[in-house]
Amino acid sequence: MREAYVYVNVFNRGCQTLVAACDREILGKTFKEGKLRLEISSAFYKGSLMKVKDAVKILDEADIANLSGENIVHAALKRGLADPRAVIKISGTPHLQFMKM
Repeated sequence: MREAYVYVNVFNRGCQTLVAACDREILGKTFKEGKLRLEISSAFYKGSLMKVKDAVKILDEADIANLSGENIVHAALKRGLADPRAVIKISGTPHLQFMKM
């Protein structure tokens, strides 16, 4: 089985860290369903390309996360970083946002 890779982009603003991550295969794509639109833009998501197992370690340090794609969303849920009920799907693509309090 091929190991999954994701793009991870880290934004530091003051004492807050936002992590945007998406599966490698969906970067640059746009998903639409009804009135919902999910754009996986390079400007926001494209940072370092890494294995999913390394990306979740970065998510541990995030205050806010914006995740798109089967691999990264599944890994975040498996790690216990968010409730599965927070996941939405747009044209079958999972999207998850969370904020640590």
